[in-house]
Amino acid sequence: MENTWDVAAALERVRGTVNDACEQADRDPSEVRLLPVSKTKPPEVCREVYAAGVRQLGENKVQEAAAKHEALADLTDLEWVVIGHLQTNKAKVVAQFAAEFQALDSLRLAAELDKRLQAAGRQLDVLVQVNSSGEDTKFGVPPEEMAAFTAELGAFDALRVRGLMTLAVFSDDHERVSECFVRMRQVQAELQDRDGGGWEDLSMGMSGDYQLAIAHGATTVRVGQAIFGDRLNPNDYWH
Repeated sequence: MENTWDVAAALERVRGTVNDACEQADRDPSEVRLLPVSKTKPPEVCREVYAAGVRQLGENKVQEAAAKHEALADLTDLEWVVIGHLQTNKAKVVAQFAAEFQALDSLRLAAELDKRLQAAGRQLDVLVQVNSSGEDTKFGVPPEEMAAFTAELGAFDALRVRGLMTLAVFSDDHERVSECFVRMRQVQAELQDRDGGGWEDLSMGMSGDYQLAIAHGATTVRVGQAIFGDRLNPNDYWH
């Protein structure tokens, strides 16, 4: 059966929903970045959203992101944001092409990224991933360890630490999801108090909960299926 999903129309719907959520939260829509997550979708679909004005795309897997970066090299102003867990041995790949990395969760990874970036003569915007739900299945630094963890990041000159990222609990219970977002705001406030500012970016909210995330102060929402349609793998519900 031919795929009739209209990516451009879906993107426009999500943009409208983001604007509506900002209005309901009494926020300026310019404060919220919509990051389309194109994982499992082919380069030609990425071209469709590029034609609709998208200049940043999120990918969970660094190898998939690198392959698309190469396939779409003619789109010189298209940036790639790696948002999934990264093994230390893949840091070299991220250092070569990514504009941003949203899943920093260990000092070992920070050190390897810094080394690879310095060798490449690059810097990288990074967000620290926080395990706001406390689930064993989630990656990220526990909230109670964030102060000590982030105090070490100043040693890595090639990493521009911009803020925090989380995956909220996957649930239809808005109260449980909201608890994760509230926890993130608390961590952000504590770090800003300590450092006298910074930590501006709060990346939280996906296709199922991005409106709720905006109400709780998200500055980046990572939206995949609401823009690109269903994925072949039913387990790919994240984003």
